[in-house]
Amino acid sequence: MRAGFRGAATLAVLALAACSSGGTGPNPAGSAVPISDLGPQDYLGSFQGGLYPGGLNTMPAAHAGVGQLRAANIQPRAGNGSPTPTGKYVLLSVGMSHATQEWCAKSGTTCNSWSFSGKAAADGAVNHGALVIANGAEGSQTALFWDSPTDPDYDRVKNTVLAPIGLTEAQVQAVWLKEADPQPSTSLPASQADAYKLETSLGNIVRALKSRYPNLQVVFISSRSYAGYAVSTLNPEPYAYESGFAVKWLIQAQIDQMNNGGTVVDGRAGNLNYNTVAPWIAWGPYLWANGDTPRSDGLRWVPSDFEADGTHPSTSGETKVANLLLSFFKTEPHASCWFLAGATCP
Repeated sequence: MRAGFRGAATLAVLALAACSSGGTGPNPAGSAVPISDLGPQDYLGSFQGGLYPGGLNTMPAAHAGVGQLRAANIQPRAGNGSPTPTGKYVLLSVGMSHATQEWCAKSGTTCNSWSFSGKAAADGAVNHGALVIANGAEGSQTALFWDSPTDPDYDRVKNTVLAPIGLTEAQVQAVWLKEADPQPSTSLPASQADAYKLETSLGNIVRALKSRYPNLQVVFISSRSYAGYAVSTLNPEPYAYESGFAVKWLIQAQIDQMNNGGTVVDGRAGNLNYNTVAPWIAWGPYLWANGDTPRSDGLRWVPSDFEADGTHPSTSGETKVANLLLSFFKTEPHASCWFLAGATCP
């Protein structure tokens, strides 16, 4: 069996935890609403929806403005990090098996044509000059494998992903991060819920990324896709859904900290000061939809989008995420200006 984000093959298909609307009581189990569609309503009567604060799916203007400055700092660099018109800048994936499958390939370094990297390579609108899209994600490398700058995965990326194509860590300037913890056991609203633990791990990861990649400007984070078809305890529902709250809280923690003069306001997330120890962070594409029920933009997940374990994406599932990634990088204002050929950042 391919190494990846896997666990025991015991049956553990769990119903999604219920949502509540404005604290008026829970909806029937299995009726969880995508965070992007929840708006100001609450999950479990306590956790407000919306990808960004206030139940909104758009980031606050101040955070967006800083992100634009960070995007404008992405530029061709030599291997020593010095800016040069003949240099390169790297967009790197970081994460576990889902991330490597959707970004590039199940194994090896030759990217599948239906993956994000394969689609980007064939797209004439993408910058094929200074931009290099690299796959750092790897099967089985869950959150705790990336949460310290001394973790072996960083040397693996340096020595087996970047060096063979003549690149260095100093040229990595943008990251797509998708992570999860294996075998979660405690769901919200418990104070020790795995979503809180994942938020802490993600905070450690973004600081580790900044430590290893000194010119890193932006990190876009995606949470898990649907796991209601899972037939193992690896990362079923409601944990896949609740990982979206971990990402939401992490990004909000950075926004709130910087609005608070740089003083940490979320102890679980830790210090996310983008002027010192962390990159600027924002949502990448949000990937969760409630199975075959289309969310507001039409995204849905059917059993054939997954492998036999009901957890890892099949070719059709990888293709769905690849399309979302390509659309994101071509249209998101903090990405498109350096991702597309001929574009410039304001």
